[in-house]
Amino acid sequence: MYDFQTVHTRRNTDSIKWDWLNEVYTVKHGEEILPMWVADMDFALPAFIEDALVERIRGGVFGYSFPGDTASQSVIDWVAKRHGTTIEKDWLLYESGVIPSMSLAIETFTEPGDRVLVHGPVYPPFRNTPANLKREVVTFSLTESSGEYSIDFDKFEAALVDSISAFIFCNPHNPGGKVWSREDVKRIADLCAKHNVLLISDEIHADLVFAPHKHTTALSVAESTDHIITCMAPTKTFNLAGLQAAYMIVTDATKRAKLKESAMNAAHMGMTVLGTTAMRAAYEHGEAWVDELLGQLQHNMNYVADRLHEEVPGVLVPMPEATYLLWIDYRKLGITEKDMMHALLHEGKLALEPGTKYGPEGDGFLRMNVACPFETVKDGVERFITAVNTVK
Repeated sequence: MYDFQTVHTRRNTDSIKWDWLNEVYTVKHGEEILPMWVADMDFALPAFIEDALVERIRGGVFGYSFPGDTASQSVIDWVAKRHGTTIEKDWLLYESGVIPSMSLAIETFTEPGDRVLVHGPVYPPFRNTPANLKREVVTFSLTESSGEYSIDFDKFEAALVDSISAFIFCNPHNPGGKVWSREDVKRIADLCAKHNVLLISDEIHADLVFAPHKHTTALSVAESTDHIITCMAPTKTFNLAGLQAAYMIVTDATKRAKLKESAMNAAHMGMTVLGTTAMRAAYEHGEAWVDELLGQLQHNMNYVADRLHEEVPGVLVPMPEATYLLWIDYRKLGITEKDMMHALLHEGKLALEPGTKYGPEGDGFLRMNVACPFETVKDGVERFITAVNTVK
């Protein structure tokens, strides 16, 4: 049994989630607000990761380092055991994060002015990153019904053929928590190959999938994998974002060489020694911890859904198939996003993410992070109810 119930104090620790509320939400009472927005967890590291970090720190020397064969083998074994996908050591390229990996891929294989496709709603950096690199961002909207998402493949292919250079695929989906089926993933991969479109597959939430659903890596189903860059990391799974550890899986040798050249030209330094240490410990010893984490997350999600169903009729809380993020649908309440966010921040003292942050398709939704002790979840739900009751 692992500890998912202790409430850890994170205020005044330079935490973006807890200490940047005034700046992000333009308020002056951030210390009164419960943050359930940023996608990191409020659970402490499991002991097997902490012990590995302490042992490495006691070594006392922190010169330049690289992820060695043992770290790479831990990645290979994890991806095989958890996702049924066989990869090779030479396919791995290490980076500080999934978004830096995505940025590097876009900068390496597209040119300013090229068209990059994303689906909406989606995690904001999918749009922001290519836009900041002077690429034209093209969006096709996912099909939505009562918070459930699917892909209109006729619409998707029509978008692909319109001079698209790269497609950024969110698998599993953030914010909707959708686990794309094996058939969906294969069709996406094969259509990208058919139309010579680079597929950048963000699979950072791959480990956080609830049974009976199963994650399908793009690599495991594609007819050809030369056009696929898979981005993965232990950071969401084990709450290691501050240690900056991620990797790309690239089967095509020519693409790997170009990515390495681009990384060198941009002075990317890859993973830190502590990030490597944490990743290796997580992947070597973390299976039981992840399984127990998923049970806690499911319990938290069920509580939020049941409580809001009872107390706020009209609010829908679809059960995610993956992630620790709820995508709350309040459209039936007839409340504008501006009014909802004001009530949450000033009446409920609760920070959630507004749906339009994920694109216009997110209007009428809120993203809530429930990767926290149950005591915190209950507090968040009461604050939500208080806020909604002031604007209904």
